[in-house]
Amino acid sequence: MKSIKEKKERALGVKLFIKSERCNSPKCVMIRRPYRPGVHGQSRRRRKISEFGKQLQEKQKIQITYGLTNKQMTNLFKGPLEKTLLTLERRLDRVLFSLGLAPSMRVARQLVSHGHITVGGRKMNIPSYSVKVGDKISIRPESQGKKMFEDLREKLKQYEPPVWLKLDKENLTGECIGYPALEDMSLPFDVNLVGQFYSQ
Repeated sequence: MKSIKEKKERALGVKLFIKSERCNSPKCVMIRRPYRPGVHGQSRRRRKISEFGKQLQEKQKIQITYGLTNKQMTNLFKGPLEKTLLTLERRLDRVLFSLGLAPSMRVARQLVSHGHITVGGRKMNIPSYSVKVGDKISIRPESQGKKMFEDLREKLKQYEPPVWLKLDKENLTGECIGYPALEDMSLPFDVNLVGQFYSQ
């Protein structure tokens, strides 16, 4: 069954890693069908997008990546853009993905929502929780035996997290040891265009 979000990914023309590891394989929808969805997707040339259209596209990328509602987006972009970026990067689901403990943002949100993750030893089920310096993020011992985590230690052997995060690959534990610098953030959207969208 085709995912509605995968169709949106094709419409936006960018990989948002909705299907986690599938996006790094030849099965990725952006590799198999690198054109807009619809009957005329292959033959239809992309029209020149207006400035507003570009802003809207970047807004949609953020909404899909983080699973945000329009109201949440409005609240998020009330402050300075630098603060907004830091807020997004420090979300628990984003940190979990950045640590390599989840293969995608979508899976990271599910792991948190389903109670598989602890922060400071306490179960945390809020994906938007803002991780602070000193916070230790772990996969609950009761969850580590589940199928979704069975090959994780092997996959993490060659993985290095961002410099502001520390990863214990054997114990599947991460720690926030600082905050990311703007130049170190590699988010798949242009937050400045989204800021312009909400400043109108």
